[in-house]
Amino acid sequence: LIFLMDDVGWGDFGCYGGGVAVGAPTPNFDRLAAQGLRLTSCYSEPTCSPSRATLMTGRVPHRHGLHRPPMYGEPGGLAGEITLPQLLSDAGYVTQAVGKWHIGENLPSQPQNVGFDDFYGFLSVSDMYTEWRDPHYFPEIVYSAARSDWIRNMPFNKCFVHATRGKEAVNVEEVTIPVLSQLDDKWCTYSSDFIRARAGKPEPWLLYHNTRGAHFDNYPHEKFLASSPARHPYKDTLVELDDVMRRLVQVLRDTGQAEDTLIFVSSDNGPHMETWPDAAFTPFRCSKGSTWEGGVRVPGLLVWPGMIEAGQASDGLFNFCDVLPTALALAGASERLPTDRYIDGVDQTSFLLTPDGDSNRKYHHYWLLKNYSAIRCGEYKMMLRSTSDEDSGAAGPGGFTGVLQEHTYPKLYNLYLDPKESHNYLTRKLSYMEAFQLGIRQHLGTFRKFPPKTTMGLAAADPREG
Repeated sequence: LIFLMDDVGWGDFGCYGGGVAVGAPTPNFDRLAAQGLRLTSCYSEPTCSPSRATLMTGRVPHRHGLHRPPMYGEPGGLAGEITLPQLLSDAGYVTQAVGKWHIGENLPSQPQNVGFDDFYGFLSVSDMYTEWRDPHYFPEIVYSAARSDWIRNMPFNKCFVHATRGKEAVNVEEVTIPVLSQLDDKWCTYSSDFIRARAGKPEPWLLYHNTRGAHFDNYPHEKFLASSPARHPYKDTLVELDDVMRRLVQVLRDTGQAEDTLIFVSSDNGPHMETWPDAAFTPFRCSKGSTWEGGVRVPGLLVWPGMIEAGQASDGLFNFCDVLPTALALAGASERLPTDRYIDGVDQTSFLLTPDGDSNRKYHHYWLLKNYSAIRCGEYKMMLRSTSDEDSGAAGPGGFTGVLQEHTYPKLYNLYLDPKESHNYLTRKLSYMEAFQLGIRQHLGTFRKFPPKTTMGLAAADPREG
């Protein structure tokens, strides 16, 4: 069970220092953390679609080609890619996707055509269904018939859909604001029904459950309105997501499948601070759309009763691209790992299943659109290119923020002493230069044999890319 949230920050859960302290108790996420492994250095990509495609393919964005999210019907997707659900399906798994997709609306990129037996959710992103309907946030659109029609006529699907393998998606219901407020409840029911239906069946399964929350703008279900101490839509949505998690775990237990199920809980990127206060919490520098830690370090819970020892926390490096090779190894299907393309993920099975195990990942590589941005090894992070912290001059589509900065000399940060990445430590730590340069050379060198791909990038090539 992969449970992936939208724009939820590293520090939102109580088990990461948030919870009650930031006005949104998360007892169910906290309980899960106590029952398994809590990762403190789990990494996504800077924005949504690149992260989701990396999770599906085991490859960084500069390989799978989704450098940014497709918006308003743009073709995006996974054309030519080999995905986790397809590989598990070939190994005998039943595969189900529920909730937000946002890896491309074009037919070849839809879930039912990249390995999922069934899909129930929407193809795009929450704000695209609401930003032309809400007069409070968008009066200049809502009260202009011409502007409303302009968005209404854009070629993106305004409905959430249902699709089965190899067939075209069928519209279920148009996503108005009242409908949007009910989606996480409806999607939870659909996933719960899937889990119940699989009980007692011989085939193993993959459930990829993606929440609508907590992407701006948040419209929590009516029964969760003012349910958080903060009494704010974002915080109420966190309480709702915590309850969705509770419901899914309860169904696993009720059907006797809990001990046979590995659960991975995370978020697709850091908080989208430009929409504050309708945004998440992170103790790190900056936010979504950047390669500062606040943009890419996300919560990561891994639970498997009887297999992953309870009550562990680790700062071992874990990247979304590690999910694919690890899942194949646990499924006994490592031989299915593609050999005709470069897989950036590493098998983390021993890390997960060994009490106080060590991560098998030595380096984490940060990509910002088409730009190689930074590298982390141990507690040290070397920054080559970054974004500024302000939201002016934003790159625009898909949550990228700030102005691209290319540093004359690399900057080195000790993330244990300086999680806000404000003190360049390089002059004092020149002895580490060779280790970082080796990691950079090895990573970028793989692109000579396996050239980069652009499916969804910037309009023009960036001379600094690579």
